[in-house]
Amino acid sequence: MKSCPKCNLRYPDESTFCFVDGATLEPLKDPRIGTTIAGRYVIEAVLGEGGMATVYRARHALVDRPCAVKVLNPALARDKLVRERFRREAKSAKKIAHPNVIDIFDEGDTGDGTAFMVMELLDGAPLDSLVSNGPMPLARALPIMIQVARGIARAHDLEVIHRDLKPENIYIAHRKDGSDLVKLLDFGIARSAQDSRLTGVGEVFGTPQYMAPERITSIDAGGSQDLYALGVIFFEMLTGQLPFDANDVPSFLLKHLKEPPPTIASKGVKVPPELEQLVLSLMAKDPKQRPVDAHKVHNEIVAIAQRNGIAPPPEIDAEQRAGRAPAATLPPVTLDHWVRRLLVFEQMLSKAFPRGAPQEQRNLLEKARGLVTEITQIRAASVAVQRTLEGVEQKLREGRERFGRAVDALGVDASRARDDARTAREGVEPYSVAVKQAAQMANEIHGEVLHWEGRSGMQMPYRELAAAYRKMADLVDHWTQAVDLEKQAIAWAEAKEQEVTDLDFQIQELRTHLQQFEAGIEQEHLTLEQKVATQGQRAGELEQALMEVAAIFCAPLRERPELGPLFTELEQGALQA
Repeated sequence: MKSCPKCNLRYPDESTFCFVDGATLEPLKDPRIGTTIAGRYVIEAVLGEGGMATVYRARHALVDRPCAVKVLNPALARDKLVRERFRREAKSAKKIAHPNVIDIFDEGDTGDGTAFMVMELLDGAPLDSLVSNGPMPLARALPIMIQVARGIARAHDLEVIHRDLKPENIYIAHRKDGSDLVKLLDFGIARSAQDSRLTGVGEVFGTPQYMAPERITSIDAGGSQDLYALGVIFFEMLTGQLPFDANDVPSFLLKHLKEPPPTIASKGVKVPPELEQLVLSLMAKDPKQRPVDAHKVHNEIVAIAQRNGIAPPPEIDAEQRAGRAPAATLPPVTLDHWVRRLLVFEQMLSKAFPRGAPQEQRNLLEKARGLVTEITQIRAASVAVQRTLEGVEQKLREGRERFGRAVDALGVDASRARDDARTAREGVEPYSVAVKQAAQMANEIHGEVLHWEGRSGMQMPYRELAAAYRKMADLVDHWTQAVDLEKQAIAWAEAKEQEVTDLDFQIQELRTHLQQFEAGIEQEHLTLEQKVATQGQRAGELEQALMEVAAIFCAPLRERPELGPLFTELEQGALQA
């Protein structure tokens, strides 16, 4: 792809000069800029680059909607595992359908076979750019923490574990009122129960500064690894520092495995004691000592915020209603810039050849008119298909949100049940200890009984024998009572665990129904996408042909001084297009 340095019109690589102003075309630094992906996403500028992908600012040509397009690095395009992880990033985020997770609109392959995904365009900054400024005040930190916990809770309810949570993957956008809106990004190494095959034996992915101890020793670590990362992130937000500092990756990993995390107070920052305790519990080495799930984390932070007079962010339903775009009313397809150019071309012929233009020039003008008409017809057909596609996408989005809200409601109940079950299991321990101690004491007293029975030979009464019998009787009563209480505690714990099992079953049923719902719509969605892409590709080819015809048409006219004002008009129109 080439560009005119004067009017910025884009041209195919084989073009040499701009038909508008005659300037020599220059290759674009990034060849994707100015191209159209999937027949509708016009790439406008680079937003960011990484080792795995480049993110571009783009525009949906049919609905005139700004968006971001993430394109896989071409060098990795042939790596099936990388492509699958890239695809999974889009699939995971789309399935979550939560206002605190970035919205993925589309995914597929470019014309050269490189994977891409289309995302909402965010205005704001990643969290790491904020924490680098030092400790964050509670009034801002707590609402951000609440939203992060909400997004992770929904992901976990749908069996998606992020596995690489860090400030760089938490984007702070803005609501209309200027308040912070959290968006979780980059589910590229997220793990789902359905695609564990994507991680090979011995592979460890993630960022060492935020990696849970169990991630270091096992790739099968569950959702609690994300909770550990939240603890590190929250610590960093509140103190402006990481809990552990090291010069190399092995040292970081060793500290996560062995070294107790410091307190927030030790960094000279004062926070509510219950917040200090929550952050420390999130960074517990043993996953069983962390909060039971992200719902529990969310509820605790909300309570801390309310106790400190800090308003929590809007509820999920309100957030979704505010963020949901209205049903699309697509603009009519017009090619006004080309219509204007054709009028200028006609004026050029009239002025340059008052007695009649050469047949070759007239043929070129008619060919350009025909191409404009054909492009307009194709674009109009594309808009008709896009209208249907927008309806299908709206149905998918609303369905995912509906299932998500149902899963969230059950997830809150399951979280409470897990917490109760943990408390119940912990409640069994004192009774089990009492039973064990009673058994040990009974064994000791039984020895006394045997001793005095042997002395008496059951022939002579001994007061010591009677005392031993009384002690044994009292102890057996105590032992029996301890066993009864232990059985009651175990039964209570089992009942609570059964409640968790029942709720988990209901959540799994919802997950299954969600998959069935998506499967029932996605084929129609894919068919419509392919149709729009094919139409867009054809329109793009015709537009390139139109540019070539225009260049040939203008070439012999450029030297005529009387046409200078008309070429200036073309140039001004190009700058406005």
